[in-house]
Amino acid sequence: MLYYLFQYLNEIGLPGAGMMQYVSFRSAMALVFSLFISTIIGRRIIQKLQIYQIGETIRNLDLEGQHSKRGTPTMGGIIIIISILIPIFLFGRLDNVYVILMIVTTIWLGVLGFSDDYIKVFRKDKDGLKGKFKVVAQVGLGLIVGLTMFLSSDIVVRENQELKVGDTIESVSYTQKNVKTTQTTIPFQKNNNFDYKKLVSFMGSYADIAVWVVIILVIILIVTAVSNSANLTDGLDGLAAGTSSIIGVTLGVLAYVSGHVEFASYLNIMFIPGSQELVVFAAAFVGATVGFLWYNSYPAQVFMGDTGSLTLGGIIGVFAVLIHKELLLPILCGVFFIESLSVIIQVTYFKYTKKKLGYGKRVFKMTPLHHHFQKPGNGGIDAIIQKPIIPIPESKITVRFWLIGIILAVLSLATLKMR
Repeated sequence: MLYYLFQYLNEIGLPGAGMMQYVSFRSAMALVFSLFISTIIGRRIIQKLQIYQIGETIRNLDLEGQHSKRGTPTMGGIIIIISILIPIFLFGRLDNVYVILMIVTTIWLGVLGFSDDYIKVFRKDKDGLKGKFKVVAQVGLGLIVGLTMFLSSDIVVRENQELKVGDTIESVSYTQKNVKTTQTTIPFQKNNNFDYKKLVSFMGSYADIAVWVVIILVIILIVTAVSNSANLTDGLDGLAAGTSSIIGVTLGVLAYVSGHVEFASYLNIMFIPGSQELVVFAAAFVGATVGFLWYNSYPAQVFMGDTGSLTLGGIIGVFAVLIHKELLLPILCGVFFIESLSVIIQVTYFKYTKKKLGYGKRVFKMTPLHHHFQKPGNGGIDAIIQKPIIPIPESKITVRFWLIGIILAVLSLATLKMR
């Protein structure tokens, strides 16, 4: 809203009002405001949660220090959501289709996560919202994003034109015509692009429509996978919030270079007009998650609950799709996917051995993976992987996962030139 106010003030000649035109300035302001909201207003929200006794129900996992968490306020994801939305409404361009989709994503998954937490806390149902309702909501969001990308005339790219001398690319320029694209960035590929149309090329004249069906299905898969993976990762103090902030910084950089023709030309990636506004959203996202760490770092004063974790994962997935970087997610969100993969491996192997041997065996001492490191080795748990023998403190596990996240973030950015 302030963007439009300052636009008017700039037109009437107010000195300094033109600063609001710059994405860099608005991103900085969004970052500062989100940090302020999450740290200052966050305390009041936590106090309200304590007054209404909205505390976390802790399952007995026989982990060190878990009983001290009993009664810690949950549903703190409300802090993150508010800290994202207020700066975006203040400093974002609300007529930008990318910003609109991110606002819809934040509210949509925030309501979904809140409903899940509400059932757990107030109805005393530890299972929360039934899984089928979660999947329906995630599929619905995927359909909204996919259909908008297909139908909106504002979601376009400009095709790059390479000037080659022999096998060397001397320069990259872009056509002035905006076009719809079914391409996406793919890491470690020479031309750096993958066209989904290749998957349906056998359909002949129907390929132009069929490819968008494939893209929408991919978007649904990404939204569901990343949001649920973030939910699984939210098991240690500060782990999900810290990892998400690292991913948010990376996505902000990717949106910035994709939305500026000079950087896109240098990196030889697709130029996406209008996507630079996503940098403002990324700044608010990073500020909200870092500010939330003020209260969520070990020992946590509040948990984000599904209100926060489902929202964070969904935001990351949709953001990556909008800038055509979704195939980078297995690298960028490596921590999330390793956590999910550990659960899949554990459950699959347990069921297989139970069917084969009559009793189930484990690969890890406990899943998701972060709990594996909290359990002592050779402590009576029949698991293939027993190391580490000595349990690792929760805070150290969190920091180590953050460091892995930083390495993966740098690797994700490096893939833009590794081809």
